[in-house]
Amino acid sequence: MPTVAFLGTGSMNGAIVSGLLASGFDPAQLRATVSSQASAQKLQASWGEGPQIFAQETQPEANQLAVTGADLVLLGVKPYAIVDLARQIAPHLGPQTLVVSVAAGIELKTLEAALPAGQPAVRCMPNTPSRVGKGVLAISLNAQVSPQQKQLVTQVLSSVGLVLEVAEEQMGAVTAVSGSGPAYAFLLAETMAAAGVKLGLDEETAQRLAAATVAGAGFLLDAQPDPAALRRAVTSPNGTTEAALKAYTEGGLYELTQAAMEACVARNEDMVREFSQQAK
Repeated sequence: MPTVAFLGTGSMNGAIVSGLLASGFDPAQLRATVSSQASAQKLQASWGEGPQIFAQETQPEANQLAVTGADLVLLGVKPYAIVDLARQIAPHLGPQTLVVSVAAGIELKTLEAALPAGQPAVRCMPNTPSRVGKGVLAISLNAQVSPQQKQLVTQVLSSVGLVLEVAEEQMGAVTAVSGSGPAYAFLLAETMAAAGVKLGLDEETAQRLAAATVAGAGFLLDAQPDPAALRRAVTSPNGTTEAALKAYTEGGLYELTQAAMEACVARNEDMVREFSQQAK
């Protein structure tokens, strides 16, 4: 079984480790790095004794130790720290070690510039539902990634959701649709609850109704990923739903959604330019 190292155990890397453990992955093949000994102890209590956890507080060389001999390395730190982390571990990577970045705004060429020449690398755009095993994780591979390595990274990431391969140039659109997308659903639930209060519901009831409704709709979409068909099925002619949807569309919902996603793509491009400068 391959050895997988997680550098940083924030929400995404932490979710992937938990997903792997739940799927039966050998815990002895998992390594992780954290900043403090207290964090290491907390994770050990949560994950059990199997995974090897290195704390930088007591082991300054924690990242280097974790990647040595690893088959797959996932970089789970903030985007601004990815380039420095990649440079730090570069001398300790095997030539066939697959390096995966799950940070927004980090292009493959930026990651490659900080790694040894010819290093297999993957860019991944996950989203927050990965924490509950319902994530969407888009991946782009560089030319050095072998079919076996593609299978490995897909297996690992599939532990927390759906994995789709996309072209590097599509990552901005992916960020707008799935990367930032959960926040759109949360905002919808938030506005539904606020409207419910104005219509006479108490705040707790309105929030519970809105949250459960949006979550339930998500489960329906998971079972039948055709939103237009589901919308038509629930929209009776001249009924209450039709009246509400008419208000949405006449209010410019389609145009507003397009503008919001274009703003997301523009900000992603800004981040790409910003972080690419760090690799020079």
